[in-house]
Amino acid sequence: MNRAILSQRIVSILAEVERLNRALYAMNGIDLQRNSHQYELLSTDAALRGERIACRLRHLVYTTTAIKKENYLTSAAVMQGIQIQAEDGILEITLPGLLPKRRQGESAEYLLDPFRTALARYTRQHPAPRLAHCVVCFSHVYCRELPERRVRDYDNLEWKQFLDVAASFLLADDSGLLCDAYHTTELGPRDCTRISIMSGDRFPQWLSRRRNA
Repeated sequence: MNRAILSQRIVSILAEVERLNRALYAMNGIDLQRNSHQYELLSTDAALRGERIACRLRHLVYTTTAIKKENYLTSAAVMQGIQIQAEDGILEITLPGLLPKRRQGESAEYLLDPFRTALARYTRQHPAPRLAHCVVCFSHVYCRELPERRVRDYDNLEWKQFLDVAASFLLADDSGLLCDAYHTTELGPRDCTRISIMSGDRFPQWLSRRRNA
């Protein structure tokens, strides 16, 4: 990459970092009781800027170093805390935060690319037949210490992209004839998203356990 172009991109990222710093300082000075709406706007702006900065830095790594994209994203998946485990015929994937809202640009890329890489690595190490008739359950877990008004409608979440990625590695087809999608909201110790993938005959047992919990 031309040095002038590289410098221009780095300066642009530095400008984003400065805007992020200003948003964080503003958040730190807000009275939550009196200005909860303003705090919500600032915190959302800061989070999206952070994701945008991370994505832009990733692209700099891909284009200016010899580090392979897959190797970097494998490390990113570990750093984010993406976990994949199988138990009793159910594959459970834990993502480190809530799914992004729709139409927010690069915010989906921040989670989606490491998610895809982690699934590719897992399926190489644990080969298994693709599920033909299945249920994919999205458990949206909100931190119980934060206001419940944060809970969003499922239609406002960018879950279809994550289903498409999971289908490309684990399912025979994500057609509505072969795959049912189920959503549930839970309160927990921290924000996260769990994606549970199972054959249709295991879903009643899974649902019973979740309701009991």
